[in-house]
Amino acid sequence: MSNRFSQKVSVFHGQALPEEGMLAGYAFMLQELEQNSNKVLPTPKQLCIITDKHQRYSTKRWQVFTKRHKPNSNTISHIVFALKYEGIDLLILKSTFQLIGEEEIKKYILSEPTGQYSRKIWFLYEWLFEIKLDIPDLKKGTYVELLNPNQQYPGPTENSTRHRIKNNLPGTPEFCPLIRKTQKLEKYISTNIRDSIDKGLNNRDKELIKRTAAFLLLKDSKASFAIEGEYPPNMRARNWGKAIGQAGKKPLTLSEIERLQHVVIGSKKLKNMGIREGEGFIGEHDRETFTPIPDHISAKAKDLTSLMNGLLNTNNLLQNSEYDPILTATTIAFGFVFIHPLSDGNGRIHRYLIHHILTWMGYTKRDMIFPVSSAILDRISDYQDVLEDFSSQRIDLIEWESTSDHNIKILNETIDLYRYFDLTRQAEFLYECVEETINRIIPEEIDYLEKYDMLTNRINSFINLPDTKVDLLIKLLNQSEGKLSKKKRENHFEELTEEEVFIIEENYEEIFIS
Repeated sequence: MSNRFSQKVSVFHGQALPEEGMLAGYAFMLQELEQNSNKVLPTPKQLCIITDKHQRYSTKRWQVFTKRHKPNSNTISHIVFALKYEGIDLLILKSTFQLIGEEEIKKYILSEPTGQYSRKIWFLYEWLFEIKLDIPDLKKGTYVELLNPNQQYPGPTENSTRHRIKNNLPGTPEFCPLIRKTQKLEKYISTNIRDSIDKGLNNRDKELIKRTAAFLLLKDSKASFAIEGEYPPNMRARNWGKAIGQAGKKPLTLSEIERLQHVVIGSKKLKNMGIREGEGFIGEHDRETFTPIPDHISAKAKDLTSLMNGLLNTNNLLQNSEYDPILTATTIAFGFVFIHPLSDGNGRIHRYLIHHILTWMGYTKRDMIFPVSSAILDRISDYQDVLEDFSSQRIDLIEWESTSDHNIKILNETIDLYRYFDLTRQAEFLYECVEETINRIIPEEIDYLEKYDMLTNRINSFINLPDTKVDLLIKLLNQSEGKLSKKKRENHFEELTEEEVFIIEENYEEIFIS
């Protein structure tokens, strides 16, 4: 028996194992790829080992199995183990298929052509490489789900009669991120927090809801710019807000993405608008040499046609199915920002895509804007963490050199890094933002406008002030906990007496604070 199949380890990728054991499934495949083809890939959040003990248990990082679960001494047995216990990792599977070669895959399939795992491997090999092996179609047999719905969220099902497989992958060969089932996601999906929006708006004044939507629209637009460190003139923010207000009306296409970029950028157009023709990265430059210091490297320019085609086709597949709308928005919006197909405007369009998909799939209604950027801005460090979760796993796997114009030139093939990845952490984050939006941001905005109207009516009942001055007065009171300072009164409201100011402050406290 080959030593590599029975070797025991206590550390893997710098992480201590809960106890000494043999690597199994994807952990074994990662080791094989590193040792035999010098290929390093992003590591799944949880891996598997086999120990000599008779206790099966799990830690945050490891699933520990007993000797009776041990795969046979060949790589395909570890593939079967992974499909059975760990789910599907398309990136590791594709690389492992390339390592062991077509002949060994064919030999295994032909040895047990009706076995459920041989059929899964057969389907996945042909699907990933978009080829057809010299193996006859199956003529009979029950259909087997490709992706285990107890492990990962399945997409709409399409039967493959050739393999007797129910293909329920939530994507296409050109773009197919996956999301693992977790207790947190299951809780969000089962409680259907979306219903809280309608409950909160029932019996509310329609004009108030309309004004709330307008305020939220501008607030979300400004928040999306603020996330990028930009504070544009009000008109530019309003124009982007109008675009957000139209989300969900037009199908998502390349031309629509390019139109949105023009709205985002405003009057100062880039030299090269639309899909990038050169490479790109997010990061800094060395102060002395101007050498790039990337935090995120965008997908190769030559790969963008395939990646964007895959993203748009996956979007069409999911948004016209029963796939969860938040998971769909995660897949498309985060997939877009990781690919980073534009020279500028990627972040704001990424957040626009969340609006678009949630509206298109009926999760939110057009008469109530869903200010998800405001929720993200409130949790900006968590947002940066979920973006870095993707980038940090890939930055060292991309070979590059600096160019004369201080950009980067990518030297290795990287397309699959942007096609196949896990989005579980991003999905949990987006659900948290949705919950925050529904339970706090929208109710707070409605509550504020109701109180604003009450105070406005009281002020107007005994003082004749222009609407703009009343608005300024309430904003200044908000800024200073209901008190109008002497300086602000002298600068803006010299026509008010001390008694009138006292009455206004009393009313503010009664309405906003009590």
